[in-house]
Amino acid sequence: MINVDAYNQKMNKTLDVFDKELGSLRTGRANANMLDLVKVDVYGQKMPINQLGTITTPEPRMINIQVWDLNNVVLIDSSIKKSELGLNPQIDGQLIRLPIPDLSEERRNEMKKMVKSMGEKCKISIRNIRREANDNLKNLLKDKEISEDDEKKMKKKYRF
Repeated sequence: MINVDAYNQKMNKTLDVFDKELGSLRTGRANANMLDLVKVDVYGQKMPINQLGTITTPEPRMINIQVWDLNNVVLIDSSIKKSELGLNPQIDGQLIRLPIPDLSEERRNEMKKMVKSMGEKCKISIRNIRREANDNLKNLLKDKEISEDDEKKMKKKYRF
């Protein structure tokens, strides 16, 4: 029989990834989640910034990163500059300040394109999961493990 829960879990994971990507977008307000997708090459592996320091948002347009190891400050700085966030870090010892600039018309249009691209990736992923489930149902029908009625009922019930 077909494992519907496995397909539901895959779809939910896809939606969670989409949700996380949306949370990491730079809007006009400071949000610590913006840095979730930025990885720093430290200690021989890629690590998220929140594992290398404390991230706080003291003001609506400012993110502070209190880096625990002084050697990582330059690495975090370069990773933020290379990211698509468009932020310019200011270093003050072990503290990195990230001022969040106002959104310009150009940045808004860029964000629209990014959100559309993220949404399209999510849709494609869900379509692939549905196709996989449909193929599984067709194979079960072909192997005569389920009847045509059962296949149609499952497609209708689970919207494959």
